[in-house]
Amino acid sequence: MSVRIRHGVLIGIFLLTALGPFVSAGEIPAVLSLKAQAAVYDAWLPARLDKLLPELMRREKIDMWLVICEEYNEDPVYLSLVPFAGLSARRLTMLVMFDRGGEKGVEKFSVNRYGIGSLFPTVWKANEEDQWLALARAVKDRDPKRIGIDESDVFAFGDGLSASKKKRLVQALGPEYAKRLVAADRLAVGWLERRLPEEIEVYHHIAAIAHAIIAEAFSSAVITPGVTTTKDVEWWMWEKIRSLGQTTWFDPGISLQRPKDSPYKDSPVIHPGDLLHCDFGINYLKLETDTQQHAYVLKAGEKDAPPGMKAALAQGNRLQDILLGEMKEGLTGNQVLAAALNRAKDEGLRPSIYTHPLGFHGHAAGPTIGLWDKQGGVPGPGDYPLFYDTVYSIELNVLAAVPEWAGQDVQIALEQDAAFTKSGALFLDRRQTELLLIK
Repeated sequence: MSVRIRHGVLIGIFLLTALGPFVSAGEIPAVLSLKAQAAVYDAWLPARLDKLLPELMRREKIDMWLVICEEYNEDPVYLSLVPFAGLSARRLTMLVMFDRGGEKGVEKFSVNRYGIGSLFPTVWKANEEDQWLALARAVKDRDPKRIGIDESDVFAFGDGLSASKKKRLVQALGPEYAKRLVAADRLAVGWLERRLPEEIEVYHHIAAIAHAIIAEAFSSAVITPGVTTTKDVEWWMWEKIRSLGQTTWFDPGISLQRPKDSPYKDSPVIHPGDLLHCDFGINYLKLETDTQQHAYVLKAGEKDAPPGMKAALAQGNRLQDILLGEMKEGLTGNQVLAAALNRAKDEGLRPSIYTHPLGFHGHAAGPTIGLWDKQGGVPGPGDYPLFYDTVYSIELNVLAAVPEWAGQDVQIALEQDAAFTKSGALFLDRRQTELLLIK
C-alpha cells in the first residue's frame, strides 16, 4: 500500500473512531457526513485495486478483465470499482484491468468518453475512432492470453455482460482474440467478497449502528404495549435510518409470537407477553448489514423473560457457535452446511441454517450456506469455497419448546454479521445473547 493510500485510510478510520467509539446498546454511534464517508471509501478503493485485484486475477488465471456496461444497466461489480460519488455508468462504459505480472501489478484504464478519474483514465480518442475498435486495439496491444468477461450460469454477480454487448465485443476483437474470452464469474465473486483489514475494522462500527437502532426500536421509547403495532415499529426504524442520513437495502420487518391461548390471537398490536422479532439492515460506506434479534414484552410483575424463553435463545446461540466452528477455508458452503446441521442435530437441536455473504450487497457474493427451503445444499452457489477476509450474515433458526407456553414451540431466528479471517470467525460488534426487554 502506498504512503498516500495508507494516509487516506488512516484519516478515515481516525474520523470514525474520533466521532464515535463502540457504544452500549441504545446509543447511536456517530455517522459520518457524506463528504467524510467519501474520503474513507475513496481511500479504500485504490488499496483494494492495488492489493487485492492482482492476487484475485492470478488466483483465477485471468490476464485481462473487461467490465462493460451502460448507464442504468450496470454490471453488478461496476459500482464497487468506482469512487464513492460514482452512482452509475456514463453512456457505454468499458473498464479494463490488465495484469502485467509480478510487482508491476494491474494496469487499469477505461475506454469511454469521460474516464473514471485517475483510477481508470480513458485511452479512447472519442472524436477520432470507434469505441469498440479502440477497445480492440487496447486488447491487442497487450496481447492477453485469457480475457475475462462477466458471464455465468451460476453467479448473478458474475453475469453482468449483456448479450448485445458480448456480440459487439466478439465482432470487435475478431476470431483470434474472441477465442481467448473466458468466464470471469469467480473473479467477480472474489472481488466483491474480499475485504481489506481496514474495511473489517470499520465493519464493527457499521454493525454497532444497526444494533443500536434495534435496541432503541425494541424499547419503551418506541413501543407502548397495547397501542403500538408491528407496522409502527417498522416505520419508526425506516425513519430512524433516514434521519441518520443512511439507507437500507430492504424494508425493516417486525413480527411477533405469542401463546396459542392469548386473547389477542393475530392482532398486530404489541402486548405484554409477546416475543418480538426484527429483520433489519443498513447501508453505510457501501457496505451492508443484516441483523435479526428478539425482544420480550414484560407482563405486569415480571422483571425478566420466562426461563424457557431464555433457554430457547441459548439454543440459537449454540447453533451459531456450531456453524462458526465448521466454517473452514477451502470447504464449500454445502460442506459447511452439512457438517453444521449434522452436529446440531446430534446435540438435540432442531436447526435450520440459511447463511449468506455480506459486503457490497446484502445477499452478497460468495458461498451460499443453505437456504431456508434447501437444507440439503444449494447446487452451484453452495459449491463455491470459503476464503479468508470475507464477511457473512450468520442467519439461522432453531425451534424450541417453552414450558411457560404449555410446551409450545417458539422459533428463535437469529442473524448476526461476522468476519471470517485467518484468526477465525468473529462477530461484528457483538451478538445477542440476552433477550431485549420491553416494559
